[in-house]
Amino acid sequence: PTTALDVTIQAQVLDLMRRLQREFGMAMLFVTHDLGVVAEICDRVTVLYAGEVVEQAGVDDLFATPHHPYTEGLLASMPTTAPPGEPLRVIPGQVPRPDQFPVGCRFHPRCSYGTAVCSSGPMPLASVGAGTTRCIRHAELALSGTAWTEPVTFIRLESAVARPAPLLDVRGLSKEFPVHSGLLKRVTGHVRAVDGIDLDIATGRTLGLVGESGSGKSTAARLILRLIEPTAGTVLMDGKDITAMGESELRRARRDMQIVFQDPYSSLDPRATIAATVGEPLEVHLGMRGAKRDDRVAELLDTVGLGRHLLRRYPHEFSGGQRQRIAVARALALDPRLLICDEPVSSLDVSTQSQVINLLSALQADLGLTCLFIAHDLSVVRHISDRIAVMYLGRIVEVGDAEQVYTRPTHPYTAALLSAIPVPDPAIQRIRQRIVLQGDIPSPLAPPSGCRFHTRCPFAMEVCTHDDPPPYTTAEGTTVACHLHQQGPRLEGKPVSLLTKREGGGA
Repeated sequence: PTTALDVTIQAQVLDLMRRLQREFGMAMLFVTHDLGVVAEICDRVTVLYAGEVVEQAGVDDLFATPHHPYTEGLLASMPTTAPPGEPLRVIPGQVPRPDQFPVGCRFHPRCSYGTAVCSSGPMPLASVGAGTTRCIRHAELALSGTAWTEPVTFIRLESAVARPAPLLDVRGLSKEFPVHSGLLKRVTGHVRAVDGIDLDIATGRTLGLVGESGSGKSTAARLILRLIEPTAGTVLMDGKDITAMGESELRRARRDMQIVFQDPYSSLDPRATIAATVGEPLEVHLGMRGAKRDDRVAELLDTVGLGRHLLRRYPHEFSGGQRQRIAVARALALDPRLLICDEPVSSLDVSTQSQVINLLSALQADLGLTCLFIAHDLSVVRHISDRIAVMYLGRIVEVGDAEQVYTRPTHPYTAALLSAIPVPDPAIQRIRQRIVLQGDIPSPLAPPSGCRFHTRCPFAMEVCTHDDPPPYTTAEGTTVACHLHQQGPRLEGKPVSLLTKREGGGA
C-alpha cells in the first residue's frame, strides 16, 4: 500500500494503519518489498523467494540476525545501510521463472554460500529459535543484519578543489498553466507549477532533486528539456539558451539531453521489440538502420548489463529492473552529455533499485555524464548525488552538498523528509522522534502567502505567514530559504538531526 509513495505520505499512511489497528483490534498482513516499512509496522516477518517461504522470524530477530542468505542480501541492499559514496550491495542474477525453478534450494544459483549439497534435493524448513529457515547451512553461516550507526563527520571536499564549470545553468525558470472554465473556456487562474527556480549542475556531477509528489520536480525536468515551454526564465546548456532555440537548433541540441522516465513499462512501446525501441533515436537523429543499428543497440545492451540475445524480445518479457535498464540504454543511444532521471527507481524492489543506482553511478564514471536525479527519497538520492536541491510547491527551499544536506538539514521541510524515511532497525524505529507532516501540499493554483511551507511547518512563526524568506547561504555552503536559517529546525531546544543519538539510545 505504500509502494512508490513519497516518504511523507507513506508516513501518514502507516500512522493511519496503526491507528485503525488499535481502534478495531485488527490483525494485519502487510505485503511489501520495503524493509524499512517492515521494521516500522510489523511484529513478525515472512520472507518469500521463488514461490516459497525461506525464512520466518520476529521482526527484531530477523533484522539483527537473519538465518537465510536471501534475507541477508535484501537487508544489505537497503540504501540506508550503505556508506555514502560506495556502491550499493546487490543480489546477483534474477528471480527464476515459475516454470524454471532450480532443483534443491531455489536461491542457490544466486547464493554466495552455495555448495553442491544445496542443489541435491528439496530444502525443508528448519526451526531456528522462535523462527524457521529454509537453509541447510544456517548453523554454519554467520549472516549479518542491518547496522544503524551515526554518520561520518562531514567534510566539504569541494572547499579545497574548485567546482567544474556548470554544464547546465537554470535561472528564474517558471511555468504557469492556465485554468479554463465555463462554456467560453475563459482563463480564470493559473497553476504555478514551477515558480522561479535557480539551479546548476557542474560537468560530470549529479544534482539530486527531491520533494513530495506535486512539488514540481517532473515539470522542472520537462522544462529543462523544453518538452513543455517555460513561462519565464532561461536554461543554459553549455552556455547556449535552450529556451531561445529554433526548431532545427533544438532538434540538434536534444542529442545532448536525454531522460529516463519513472515507469519503464509505460515509457516503452509494448508492440515494439527492444531493438526497435532502443534503436529509434539512432534512426531519427543519425539515420542508422538495419544491421548497423542492431549492432549499436547490442553494444548499448551490453553497456547496461543486458545480453545482446535480447534484441528481439518485447517489454513484457522483462522484469521491472530489466525494463529500466532498457530505458537507460535508449537514453544513452546518442551519447548525451546531460541525463535526467525522473524517479527511475521509486517502484522497484530494494535489490533491483540498488542495481539501477549502481548502474547509473558506473555509467557516469565511465562516460562523464552530467545527471539530474529526481526522487522523493533522500536516502536514495544521497548515494548518487554530489549536491541535493529540495523542492516544495514549485520553489527550491534548500540546496547544498549532498552529505551536508542529508546529515545536517537546515530547512524544516528537509528535516521532515529525512524524518519520514523508515529506519532499518525495529528497536530504534519504535522510539525515534519523527516530524510527521499533516495534510497535503497546498494547491499551486492558490499558494499560501509568505513562506509556502508555513501551513505545514511545526516551527512556523508570525513572520512566516506574510514574508517570503530570501535565500541565505550558511557557513557550510548550504543555501536555504527559511526564517530559521541561522539556527535550523529545532525540537525540544535541540537542533534536528535524523541520525543524532538521543537520550535512551534512540536516533
